[in-house]
Amino acid sequence: MLLVSTCEDECVRAYHHGDLRCALLVAAGELLDEGGAAAISLREVARRAGVSHNAPYRHFADRDALLAALAAEGFAELSRRMALLPASRLQALGQCYVAFALEQPGRFALMFGGVADKQRYPQLQQAAQALYRQLGASVQAVAPGQDLTTASLAAWSLVHGLAQLLLDDQLPGQDAEAAAQAVTGLFVAGLGDA
Repeated sequence: MLLVSTCEDECVRAYHHGDLRCALLVAAGELLDEGGAAAISLREVARRAGVSHNAPYRHFADRDALLAALAAEGFAELSRRMALLPASRLQALGQCYVAFALEQPGRFALMFGGVADKQRYPQLQQAAQALYRQLGASVQAVAPGQDLTTASLAAWSLVHGLAQLLLDDQLPGQDAEAAAQAVTGLFVAGLGDA
């Protein structure tokens, strides 16, 4: 099971060892991986983290706040993965986006639709905007003459749509990696011709 929590590298799971917030996010991430957002309750997260059922309220006002924190971590992790690639490699960034969605379907779904009122969570908004700016910088590097807003929206729509089609098994028999490479390659070539 691949976990994405930004806390994991430095987090020890049990609260008595230190970082309660981190331990709760790791536990919630495990539940998300196992059963989707519906499997997450503050009580179950507390049980999984080995803390009292009231402990999560020290860091999260309610379940939605916990889900927003998980979604923000998802955006941050995807952004970190994309940052390892050169900005001029829009195709590689698109492939990275699709790969992340397929590796982390629960987290991906949460990032884009699992938090009821995103406006209530500035950290989530900032993480999502940072990812979009990163995509925009890559689009700018590949196609400096294009309208940045339109080209960025087109790039994002393309990779997000492809990822969702693959997640929903709408492309049976299609190799996901090959599809991502071909579709993003065609898009990048088209940006250069436009």
